[in-house]
Amino acid sequence: MPKTIVVLEGDQTGQELLEEALRVLEPGVTGVEVDFKRFDLSLENRRATQNQVVVEASEAMVESGLGLKAATITPEVKGDVGSPNAILREKVDGTVIVRTGRRIPGVLPVAGVNAPISVIRMAVGDAYGAKEWREGNGMDEVAYRTERITRKHCRAVAEYAFLHAQKTKAKVFGGPKYTVSAVYEGMLKEEMDEAAQRYPMVRYEPQLIDATYALLMNSVGEAMVIPALNRDGDCLSDLVLQMFGSIAGSESLLISFDEEWNPRVVMAEAPHGTAPSLFGKNLANPMAMILAGASLFTYMDGNGSTVARAISEAVFEAVYDGIRTADLKGHATTTEFTDEVIRRTKTKLAVWTSLG
Repeated sequence: MPKTIVVLEGDQTGQELLEEALRVLEPGVTGVEVDFKRFDLSLENRRATQNQVVVEASEAMVESGLGLKAATITPEVKGDVGSPNAILREKVDGTVIVRTGRRIPGVLPVAGVNAPISVIRMAVGDAYGAKEWREGNGMDEVAYRTERITRKHCRAVAEYAFLHAQKTKAKVFGGPKYTVSAVYEGMLKEEMDEAAQRYPMVRYEPQLIDATYALLMNSVGEAMVIPALNRDGDCLSDLVLQMFGSIAGSESLLISFDEEWNPRVVMAEAPHGTAPSLFGKNLANPMAMILAGASLFTYMDGNGSTVARAISEAVFEAVYDGIRTADLKGHATTTEFTDEVIRRTKTKLAVWTSLG
């Protein structure tokens, strides 16, 4: 029976890049039968349905276990439909967001960094969804914010960080500012320390978040996994991806787990936004969306992992051979880059099949 991937359509360049990724995932390319169940999460349709379409898409992902999301517009006007991300994360019980910076062949990284760096970010709570208010007037006006995190989510971030580090032979590095916020941020540090006891084979180097930023510039040769609170992880992952030359060089995964820490729902997307300045120009880099789609195959049975590897290798080999979009100092259009990835993916899968 074909596996269902729930496709969450988006806005502007986000939607254009989604369509490019879907071209790569077609059964005619991968040899894997998949069904695409589409939901229109464009700003226009979210407004028209008062976000009901987001709820329906979330329910479909819970049923299928896999989702591929395009970038969407978040309106800035208070009282509008807002971002769909908070609803999606809540409905699928999304626990962590995983983004991995890795070398892009032929692209010069910042500070000589070369080993992969994964940021394991808390997907809910913290500064996002916090209660905010102001009191007073003039220069006496005071702004307040009440944030919250849970032991459950701190444990999930810590546990998955060590699981991921064990799998990738990396060290767990960094952490929250627990010396200043012993009660609030200290909860994540407590869970990190306890996870370190459960995974004694994983090297553990806890650091304060400010030291983490500083030391990243000197940590060039060792793979790292960095557990982080929601706000810290959001900022940190953007920095880490750009250190490798482009934010378009990696996928972003939202993962929910069962009681045994097996992925229950995985939603993949690009870590960048809708890039309105590139809309309709056929110039945007589709790497991240293609890699996001490829990552979903690693969660399928059968030939899925082989397909995921073929697509990922095709992406990076194309870049290495100089087939790049303008952001990577190349001249390929969006569709030309995707065409090359498709050609290389088909070739790899055909050759690997013939070799058994």
